[in-house]
Amino acid sequence: MTTPYNGMSVVNGVGGGRSRTVLITGVSKGLGRALALELVQRGHTVIGCSRSHDNINPLQSDLSSPEKHLFLNTDVRSNSSVEELARVVMEKKGVPDIIVNNAGTINRNNKIWEVPEEEFDTVIDTNVKGIANMLRHFIPLMITRKQGIIVNMSSGWGRSGAALVAPYCASKWAVEGLTRSVAKELPDGMAIVALNPGVINTDMLTSCFGNSAALYQAPEAWALKAATMILNLTAADNGASLTV
Repeated sequence: MTTPYNGMSVVNGVGGGRSRTVLITGVSKGLGRALALELVQRGHTVIGCSRSHDNINPLQSDLSSPEKHLFLNTDVRSNSSVEELARVVMEKKGVPDIIVNNAGTINRNNKIWEVPEEEFDTVIDTNVKGIANMLRHFIPLMITRKQGIIVNMSSGWGRSGAALVAPYCASKWAVEGLTRSVAKELPDGMAIVALNPGVINTDMLTSCFGNSAALYQAPEAWALKAATMILNLTAADNGASLTV
Protein backbone atom coordinates (compact mmCIF):
# COMPACT_ATOMS: atom_id res chain seq x y z
CA MET A 1 0.00 0.00 0.00
CA THR A 2 1.30 3.46 -0.86
CA THR A 3 0.21 6.54 1.06
CA PRO A 4 1.32 10.15 0.68
CA TYR A 5 3.58 11.69 3.30
CA ASN A 6 4.94 15.26 3.12
CA GLY A 7 4.68 15.24 -0.63
CA MET A 8 6.48 11.90 -0.98
CA SER A 9 5.26 8.35 -1.06
CA VAL A 10 5.62 5.81 1.70
CA VAL A 11 5.65 2.18 0.63
CA ASN A 12 4.41 -0.13 3.39
CA GLY A 13 5.35 2.54 5.90
CA VAL A 14 9.01 2.45 4.87
CA GLY A 15 10.35 5.71 3.45
CA GLY A 16 11.56 5.22 -0.10
CA GLY A 17 11.03 1.45 0.11
CA ARG A 18 14.74 0.64 0.64
CA SER A 19 16.52 -0.65 3.70
CA ARG A 20 18.51 1.91 5.69
CA THR A 21 21.16 1.65 8.37
CA VAL A 22 20.13 3.82 11.33
CA LEU A 23 22.34 4.62 14.32
CA ILE A 24 20.42 5.52 17.49
CA THR A 25 22.05 6.73 20.71
CA GLY A 26 20.35 6.08 24.04
CA VAL A 27 18.80 2.96 22.57
CA SER A 28 18.28 0.93 25.74
CA LYS A 29 14.98 2.48 26.90
CA GLY A 30 12.25 5.00 26.21
CA LEU A 31 12.05 6.60 22.78
CA GLY A 32 15.33 5.12 21.57
CA ARG A 33 14.28 1.57 22.31
CA ALA A 34 10.82 2.01 20.80
CA LEU A 35 12.24 3.59 17.65
CA ALA A 36 14.84 0.84 17.28
CA LEU A 37 12.25 -1.93 17.54
CA GLU A 38 9.95 -0.18 15.06
CA LEU A 39 12.74 0.26 12.52
CA VAL A 40 13.81 -3.36 12.89
CA GLN A 41 10.22 -4.46 12.31
CA ARG A 42 10.20 -2.45 9.07
CA GLY A 43 13.31 -4.24 7.82
CA HIS A 44 15.98 -1.65 8.55
CA THR A 45 19.36 -2.26 10.15
CA VAL A 46 19.82 -0.67 13.56
CA ILE A 47 23.07 0.30 15.24
CA GLY A 48 22.32 1.15 18.84
CA CYS A 49 24.44 2.43 21.68
CA SER A 50 23.84 2.95 25.37
CA ARG A 51 25.81 3.42 28.56
CA SER A 52 24.00 0.42 30.05
CA HIS A 53 25.06 -3.13 29.15
CA ASP A 54 22.20 -4.48 31.28
CA ASN A 55 19.54 -2.76 29.17
CA ILE A 56 21.09 -3.55 25.79
CA ASN A 57 21.03 -7.31 26.31
CA PRO A 58 17.23 -7.54 26.76
CA LEU A 59 16.77 -5.38 23.66
CA GLN A 60 18.88 -7.75 21.57
CA SER A 61 16.89 -10.72 22.86
CA ASP A 62 13.70 -9.09 21.52
CA LEU A 63 15.02 -9.17 17.94
CA SER A 64 14.30 -12.03 15.55
CA SER A 65 17.64 -11.62 13.74
CA PRO A 66 20.03 -9.91 16.18
CA GLU A 67 23.06 -10.73 14.01
CA LYS A 68 21.85 -8.17 11.43
CA HIS A 69 22.12 -5.35 13.94
CA LEU A 70 24.86 -3.92 16.15
CA PHE A 71 24.55 -2.81 19.77
CA LEU A 72 27.45 -1.25 21.63
CA ASN A 73 28.23 0.13 25.05
CA THR A 74 29.05 3.83 24.56
CA ASP A 75 29.01 6.92 26.76
CA VAL A 76 28.26 9.82 24.42
CA ARG A 77 29.56 12.24 27.05
CA SER A 78 33.05 10.89 26.38
CA ASN A 79 34.75 11.96 23.16
CA SER A 80 37.05 8.93 23.23
CA SER A 81 34.08 6.59 23.73
CA VAL A 82 32.32 8.07 20.68
CA GLU A 83 35.56 7.90 18.71
CA GLU A 84 35.72 4.17 19.42
CA LEU A 85 32.03 3.82 18.49
CA ALA A 86 32.74 5.38 15.10
CA ARG A 87 35.69 3.06 14.54
CA VAL A 88 33.68 -0.10 15.31
CA VAL A 89 30.66 1.06 13.30
CA MET A 90 32.84 1.71 10.25
CA GLU A 91 34.54 -1.66 10.64
CA LYS A 92 31.36 -3.68 11.01
CA LYS A 93 28.56 -1.73 9.26
CA GLY A 94 29.99 1.17 7.32
CA VAL A 95 28.63 4.72 7.31
CA PRO A 96 25.07 4.95 8.69
CA ASP A 97 22.41 6.43 6.43
CA ILE A 98 20.68 8.11 9.36
CA ILE A 99 21.87 9.07 12.85
CA VAL A 100 19.37 9.78 15.62
CA ASN A 101 21.02 11.59 18.52
CA ASN A 102 18.48 10.49 21.09
CA ALA A 103 20.53 10.01 24.28
CA GLY A 104 19.38 12.50 26.87
CA THR A 105 18.71 13.14 30.52
CA ILE A 106 16.86 15.65 32.69
CA ASN A 107 17.45 17.22 36.08
CA ARG A 108 15.23 16.49 39.05
CA ASN A 109 12.59 19.18 39.43
CA ASN A 110 14.36 22.05 41.20
CA LYS A 111 14.93 25.77 41.02
CA ILE A 112 18.20 26.50 39.25
CA TRP A 113 19.95 27.61 42.44
CA GLU A 114 19.04 24.29 44.05
CA VAL A 115 20.31 22.08 41.20
CA PRO A 116 23.63 20.49 42.27
CA GLU A 117 26.62 21.31 40.10
CA GLU A 118 27.20 17.70 39.09
CA GLU A 119 23.56 17.28 38.06
CA PHE A 120 23.67 20.39 35.88
CA ASP A 121 26.91 19.15 34.30
CA THR A 122 25.40 15.73 33.55
CA VAL A 123 22.48 17.30 31.68
CA ILE A 124 24.73 19.55 29.58
CA ASP A 125 27.37 16.87 29.00
CA THR A 126 24.78 14.34 27.81
CA ASN A 127 22.33 16.51 25.89
CA VAL A 128 24.74 18.98 24.28
CA LYS A 129 28.30 17.65 24.40
CA GLY A 130 27.02 14.16 23.61
CA ILE A 131 25.58 15.39 20.33
CA ALA A 132 28.70 17.44 19.58
CA ASN A 133 30.86 14.33 20.08
CA MET A 134 28.68 12.36 17.66
CA LEU A 135 28.84 15.12 15.06
CA ARG A 136 32.62 15.42 15.44
CA HIS A 137 33.21 11.79 14.56
CA PHE A 138 30.37 10.92 12.18
CA ILE A 139 29.89 13.99 9.98
CA PRO A 140 33.30 13.52 8.30
CA LEU A 141 32.32 9.92 7.50
CA MET A 142 29.02 11.03 5.98
CA ILE A 143 30.75 13.75 3.97
CA THR A 144 32.86 11.11 2.22
CA ARG A 145 29.61 9.64 0.87
CA LYS A 146 28.10 13.09 0.22
CA GLN A 147 24.88 12.00 1.91
CA GLY A 148 23.42 11.38 5.34
CA ILE A 149 20.61 12.51 7.63
CA ILE A 150 21.20 13.53 11.26
CA VAL A 151 18.31 13.91 13.69
CA ASN A 152 19.00 15.71 16.96
CA MET A 153 16.26 15.04 19.50
CA SER A 154 15.06 18.34 20.88
CA SER A 155 11.99 19.16 22.96
CA GLY A 156 9.11 21.57 23.27
CA TRP A 157 11.24 22.91 26.11
CA GLY A 158 13.93 23.68 23.56
CA ARG A 159 11.55 26.24 22.09
CA SER A 160 9.94 27.53 25.30
CA GLY A 161 10.81 27.74 29.00
CA ALA A 162 9.49 25.89 32.05
CA ALA A 163 10.07 26.25 35.75
CA LEU A 164 12.10 23.63 37.66
CA VAL A 165 13.78 22.19 34.55
CA ALA A 166 16.02 25.11 33.56
CA PRO A 167 19.10 22.91 32.90
CA TYR A 168 17.10 20.68 30.57
CA CYS A 169 15.53 23.66 28.78
CA ALA A 170 18.96 25.26 28.37
CA SER A 171 20.34 22.06 26.88
CA LYS A 172 17.52 21.67 24.38
CA TRP A 173 17.67 25.32 23.34
CA ALA A 174 21.36 24.60 22.70
CA VAL A 175 20.39 21.62 20.54
CA GLU A 176 18.20 23.87 18.43
CA GLY A 177 20.96 26.45 17.97
CA LEU A 178 23.62 23.83 17.33
CA THR A 179 21.45 22.18 14.69
CA ARG A 180 20.71 25.40 12.82
CA SER A 181 24.38 26.38 12.82
CA VAL A 182 25.71 23.00 11.71
CA ALA A 183 23.10 22.96 8.93
CA LYS A 184 24.92 25.92 7.39
CA GLU A 185 28.20 23.97 7.44
CA LEU A 186 27.04 20.76 5.79
CA PRO A 187 27.63 20.10 2.09
CA ASP A 188 24.80 19.57 -0.37
CA GLY A 189 23.19 16.15 -0.08
CA MET A 190 23.19 16.06 3.72
CA ALA A 191 20.74 17.30 6.34
CA ILE A 192 20.61 17.87 10.06
CA VAL A 193 17.32 18.60 11.84
CA ALA A 194 16.09 19.21 15.37
CA LEU A 195 13.13 16.99 16.20
CA ASN A 196 10.73 17.63 19.05
CA PRO A 197 9.17 14.23 19.84
CA GLY A 198 6.17 15.71 21.62
CA VAL A 199 5.01 14.71 25.10
CA ILE A 200 5.57 10.98 25.59
CA ASN A 201 5.17 8.76 28.66
CA THR A 202 8.83 8.03 29.45
CA ASP A 203 10.92 7.90 32.62
CA MET A 204 11.99 11.48 32.00
CA LEU A 205 8.39 12.67 31.78
CA THR A 206 7.55 10.79 34.97
CA SER A 207 10.37 12.62 36.74
CA CYS A 208 8.63 15.91 35.87
CA PHE A 209 4.93 15.05 35.84
CA GLY A 210 4.74 12.17 38.31
CA ASN A 211 1.79 9.80 37.85
CA SER A 212 0.11 12.11 35.34
CA ALA A 213 2.78 11.09 32.79
CA ALA A 214 0.64 7.99 32.21
CA LEU A 215 -1.97 10.20 30.53
CA TYR A 216 0.32 10.69 27.53
CA GLN A 217 1.05 8.35 24.62
CA ALA A 218 3.41 5.41 25.02
CA PRO A 219 6.79 5.34 23.23
CA GLU A 220 5.59 2.47 21.01
CA ALA A 221 2.70 4.54 19.64
CA TRP A 222 5.04 7.49 19.10
CA ALA A 223 7.57 5.32 17.25
CA LEU A 224 5.04 4.42 14.55
CA LYS A 225 4.81 8.07 13.50
CA ALA A 226 8.39 9.03 14.27
CA ALA A 227 9.90 6.21 12.21
CA THR A 228 7.93 7.20 9.10
CA MET A 229 8.85 10.85 9.56
CA ILE A 230 12.56 10.16 10.08
CA LEU A 231 12.79 7.74 7.14
CA ASN A 232 11.32 10.36 4.83
CA LEU A 233 13.68 13.19 5.72
CA THR A 234 15.76 14.47 2.80
CA ALA A 235 18.47 17.05 2.15
CA ALA A 236 15.67 19.58 1.58
CA ASP A 237 14.90 19.42 5.33
CA ASN A 238 18.37 20.65 6.34
CA GLY A 239 18.22 23.05 9.29
CA ALA A 240 14.55 22.46 10.06
CA SER A 241 13.02 22.39 13.53
CA LEU A 242 10.36 19.70 13.29
CA THR A 243 7.79 18.07 15.58
CA VAL A 244 6.43 14.52 15.44
